[in-house]
Amino acid sequence: MPIYEYVCNKCGHEFEISQRITDKPLKKCKECGGKLQKIISNTSFVLKGTGWYKTDYASKSIKEAKKEGKTSEVPKKSSEKTSKTTAK
Repeated sequence: MPIYEYVCNKCGHEFEISQRITDKPLKKCKECGGKLQKIISNTSFVLKGTGWYKTDYASKSIKEAKKEGKTSEVPKKSSEKTSKTTAK
């Protein structure tokens, strides 16, 4: 569940609460009964790069090929699997 931060407009009390996305926002401060305001806060979750796909992170062999200027000659993996068929 996401953690939301609130601040009271009357007394300035700030707190965090774990709520579902579908839950209605809190309206009254438990300390003084004043009106609450939801705060937008920073998260520790950071995304970097162009995307989240495996292909966005080049393997060591691709990085080496790019350094040498051989981007079209990317080494292939030698782990080829052979399939066995059973005769009936």
